[in-house]
Amino acid sequence: MAHVTPPFRADQVGSLLRPQELKQARAASEAGKIGAAELRQVEDECIRNVVKKQEAVGLKAVTDGEFRRAWWHFDFLDDLEGVHVVPADHGIQFHGIQTKAQTLKVSGKVGFNGHPMLDHFRFLKDVAAVTPKMTIPSPAVLHFRGGRPAISKEAYPDMDSFFADTAEAYARAVRAFYDAGCRYLQFDDTVWAYLCSEKERQAVRDRGEDPEPLQGIYRDMINHAIKDRPADMTITTHVCRGNFRSTWISEGGYEPVAEVMLSQTGYDGYFLEYDTDRAGGFEPLRFLPKGEKRVVLGLVTSKTGDLEDKGAIERRIEEATKYAPLAQFCLSPQCGFASTEEGNILTEEAQWKKLELIVEIAKETWGDI
Repeated sequence: MAHVTPPFRADQVGSLLRPQELKQARAASEAGKIGAAELRQVEDECIRNVVKKQEAVGLKAVTDGEFRRAWWHFDFLDDLEGVHVVPADHGIQFHGIQTKAQTLKVSGKVGFNGHPMLDHFRFLKDVAAVTPKMTIPSPAVLHFRGGRPAISKEAYPDMDSFFADTAEAYARAVRAFYDAGCRYLQFDDTVWAYLCSEKERQAVRDRGEDPEPLQGIYRDMINHAIKDRPADMTITTHVCRGNFRSTWISEGGYEPVAEVMLSQTGYDGYFLEYDTDRAGGFEPLRFLPKGEKRVVLGLVTSKTGDLEDKGAIERRIEEATKYAPLAQFCLSPQCGFASTEEGNILTEEAQWKKLELIVEIAKETWGDI
């Protein structure tokens, strides 16, 4: 049951803990003590090192750890046409902690006409000996993060044109990453999980919008964005309930969104969180169509350094096979280790041990990674 295309039996979400020298360089850059070229040199060296470590662990797909970003999503969205990251009155509220006080504003027509992350990918491709994987936020995130209040009514008197422009911008992004050599692209997405949370659905109502049509709207945006991808390009998604300094935002199983998300979106694979009871049970996996689509079970947590028991993880994989075939499953951490530059509260040593465990379990479960 070996895979020659991603997602692989042992895979990862994307972000990795930033090494101390990178954190120091970013702080020095923000303070004006070093220039952009010096920061880039440090980033380049740290990415070379982290790629080698991923390859040494045995992973078939490697990322740049998102080392050039402060956020998993804002850095990409800020460089779309018409979109800006701006100061906010408060940060994003997680359990017991807030992020930096920044948010998104859509001030003009959304578009894609080149992007700095294309060069980020090209560098990763040049230094990787295995499949280079690129992660960007889903188009749904651009709407859900701020909703209608964050979108200019002058630029978009009606929301249908906003959704259409965003979907088309992402279709252009997919083609641009393909042309840059990317064959493994991932749309990171908190939205499907938030739509499983009544608290987050109420927050949508409180800002004057109806959450009911959003599944269909987001499905159509995603499908437009990825429908023309070449046959040798894999596009997956990761569904997250929030990941900042080892905390979280939403809770609730996948049942409310599973049929639309798994059966009606054109993704090749789904990285789903399953490290805590907040994700519910495996029953929604019954909506996974039989065939080539894969679910990557996020059974190893990135939020703590405690190493999971191998037997317990293997038993959970077996439990999931009640609802979909083993051949359609893979294994990964439940999320990245550093969705923002601050990182989760665990050591780099613990991070690598978890990735090593995933590779070990994959070999024993599927005979390959």
